[in-house]
Amino acid sequence: MKTGMNGVGMSGKRKRKMVWLLAVLLCLVLVQTVYGNSDVAIEAADGKRIYDMAGLLDKAYVQEAGAVIKEYQHTYHLDIVVVTTEDAGGKTATAYGDDFYEEGGFGQGKGKNGILFLIDMDNRELAFSTDGAAIRIFTDQRIESMLDGVYEGASQGDYRASVESFLKDVEKYCRAGIPGGQYTYNTETGEISVYRSIRWYEALLAVAVSALVAGTACLTVKRQYGMEGDERQVQNLAMAYRGTAQFVYNDETDRLVNKFVTSRVIPRNTESGGSGGHSSSGRSSTHMSSGGRSHGGGSRKF
Repeated sequence: MKTGMNGVGMSGKRKRKMVWLLAVLLCLVLVQTVYGNSDVAIEAADGKRIYDMAGLLDKAYVQEAGAVIKEYQHTYHLDIVVVTTEDAGGKTATAYGDDFYEEGGFGQGKGKNGILFLIDMDNRELAFSTDGAAIRIFTDQRIESMLDGVYEGASQGDYRASVESFLKDVEKYCRAGIPGGQYTYNTETGEISVYRSIRWYEALLAVAVSALVAGTACLTVKRQYGMEGDERQVQNLAMAYRGTAQFVYNDETDRLVNKFVTSRVIPRNTESGGSGGHSSSGRSSTHMSSGGRSHGGGSRKF
C-alpha cells in the first residue's frame, strides 16, 4: 500500500517537471518569434542606437558616437540608428535594414521619423533606411552623396570613418531641412506625393501684397464709377454718349466657304529628368517593407 502511494507521488513529481520544462520551451519559442533571427534582442526604449554585431567598431568610439546620436536626436527630433552585421539571414541589405528598424520600434513621433545606417558584411553592402519625415529630408540625391562618403571608408576597411561620415551628413542635411520642390515617388505604384510648405515671412508678404493690390483696385473702380469731384467729366460723358447713340440694322448672313485643319505631334518633354514633370533633384524614392510600411533610402556594394 505504501509502495503504491510512493509510486503515485513519484509520478506527480515527474508530471510537474514535464510541465515546467514545457513552459520553459514555450518561453524560448515566444522570444524567438518576437525577435526573429536578430543577433540581439532589440529594445528602442533602452536608448541604445549602435548595434555593432559584426565587431567593426571599438567600444570607445561606440560610446562617443552614441553621445553624438543622442544630441542629434534631441536637436532634430529624428531617430538615428547604426547597425553592423555578419549574417543578414538571407535578406537583402535593404530588407534587413527596414526590418531591423521596424522590429526594434525605432522612430520619433507618429511618423516614426528616423534613419538607419547598415554595414552588411554578409552581402558586402552599405544601406540606408529612412522613415517618416526623414524620407523627405534625405532625398535620392542626398542619399547618393552620403553613400559616396560611407563607401570611401568601408572600401578601405575603415568602418569608423564610414560612421563618422554618416553622422556628419545627417547633421548637414537635417540643418538644411527638406529641400524645395521635394516629392516622394513610390517605385512600386508610381504614386507621387509633393511636399508643399510656406515660411511665415512668405505668407506675411503674400497677404500684404494681396491686400495692397485688392485695395488699390477697389478704390480705383469706386472713383471711376462714382466720378467723385469731377462734374465736367460727368457732363462730357453724358454728351458723348448721346452724340454717338444711333441704331443701324444690317441684314448679313455668315457662310462657311472652306475649312482647313492642321495637326502636328507635340514631342514629350524629357529634359526634366523627373516623374510627371518634377525635377529629379528633389525626389525621394520609396518602397514597401515586408511589414507593409513605406521606407526610403538606398544601398551600394563595397
